[in-house]
Amino acid sequence: MSRTQQVEDRPGAGRPPANGVDRFFRISARGSTVGREVRGGFATFFTMAYILVLNPIVLSGAEDKFGERLDSVQLVTATALVAAVMTIVMGIGGNLPLALAAGLGLNAVVAFQIAPLMSWDDAMGLVVLEGLLICVLVMTGLREAVMHAIPQPLKQAISVGIGLFIAFIGFVDAGFVTRVPDAAGTTVPVQLGGTGTLSGWPVLVFCLGVLLTIGLLARKVRGAILIGIVTMTAVAIVVDELADVGSWGLTTPRVPDDVVASPDFGLLGDFSLFGAFGQVSAITVVLLVFTLILSDFFDTMGTVVGVSAEAGLLDEEGRVPNLGRVLLIDGAAAVAGGASSASSATSYIESAAGVGEEARTGFANLVTGGLFACALFLTPLLTIVPMQAAAPALVAVGFLMMTQVKNIDWDRYEVALPAFLTIAVMPFTYSITNGIGAGFLAYVTIQAVLGRAKEIHWLLWGTAALFLVYFAIDPLEQLLGVR
Repeated sequence: MSRTQQVEDRPGAGRPPANGVDRFFRISARGSTVGREVRGGFATFFTMAYILVLNPIVLSGAEDKFGERLDSVQLVTATALVAAVMTIVMGIGGNLPLALAAGLGLNAVVAFQIAPLMSWDDAMGLVVLEGLLICVLVMTGLREAVMHAIPQPLKQAISVGIGLFIAFIGFVDAGFVTRVPDAAGTTVPVQLGGTGTLSGWPVLVFCLGVLLTIGLLARKVRGAILIGIVTMTAVAIVVDELADVGSWGLTTPRVPDDVVASPDFGLLGDFSLFGAFGQVSAITVVLLVFTLILSDFFDTMGTVVGVSAEAGLLDEEGRVPNLGRVLLIDGAAAVAGGASSASSATSYIESAAGVGEEARTGFANLVTGGLFACALFLTPLLTIVPMQAAAPALVAVGFLMMTQVKNIDWDRYEVALPAFLTIAVMPFTYSITNGIGAGFLAYVTIQAVLGRAKEIHWLLWGTAALFLVYFAIDPLEQLLGVR
């Protein structure tokens, strides 16, 4: 039985709502409980709380055209505020356990590709413009129509590919897998640990966390993922206190001296919607906005489909509930991110950690969003979870999402080959968008070769054409002379 069929079969599914909150979020109807939603909300927060550290590092680490840098403390506030507000809005408006925050990858595009060409205000103005255009696509029905036009096997492949991708993220962020330095004289791209072997206390904490989490999952212990995160955070704090650890990476698991920190809202509203046109050519602006839209558009599509499928919320045709509202809120999150200088905010695949804890409704978002709101004032306390303690959750969720691979008909090459490319390209290129693009292009090409071009939805043809431009953006820029 597929996960898309499991909502009605869960214990308690369809029972009368206990109260108004239950009725509004359809908690009982989806076979969940308030306890599960709360656990899921905590699990999602802890697996994505790293963004409070990483987003300020990425954005403050770059200079704009005039040599200016964004303030890291203000960026922490902006990042937490956008995540809190938009996650709660998604919970209430979309009723999905889908958290939002500044998008990794998108923030790097803003910091290292856009900002060097203009001021920070102008760069964030392009992010706002991107979000507004996405909202227009949603309101015209185009974005939702594209998602409905995707064949079911590709939707399943997107979920499986994301599972491998986030598991890979967990391995890399924990230091279990590292990139082989270019100077090493080998063509092998990645290796075990930092030197080809596992070494150091942080990696040991991660390994123990993986074993603990999968053991709890195998025994079907409720709260397995959250128990793993909390337990290994406590272990990491003890290890850091007793051993000569060295570096944990971005977050050191150490009880802070000061629990409360005052938020600094100085970056809110610092954007110029059309200022970029005075700094670079109109063609360059169009290409930059196009890059942001395409990445945001399909990262969100993959995340929404993947998380909804894992939660068993897709209908018989593979459609996401409340999809129009979900996509509109996601577009509004991009606007909010740019307007607060936190970069484009988008849906987070780490939400699957909450789904792994059996969250099925937007009520979990109230918990996750509330924790991000607390982070505005309690950042020192709520950011002590090291990636080595949180990453085992990503590995475990990767397994849960990988199980959907059985629903793909591997004997039908016309769908199996595009599905394979979708699954493989995501982790191998470290990009959800690249995997979706590869799958789309392969699907329309194979259908055309088999003489079925007329059977392909025109939106798939148009989307495949956009992806062709996306993958060929470098030679196109050279051809148009925008460099």
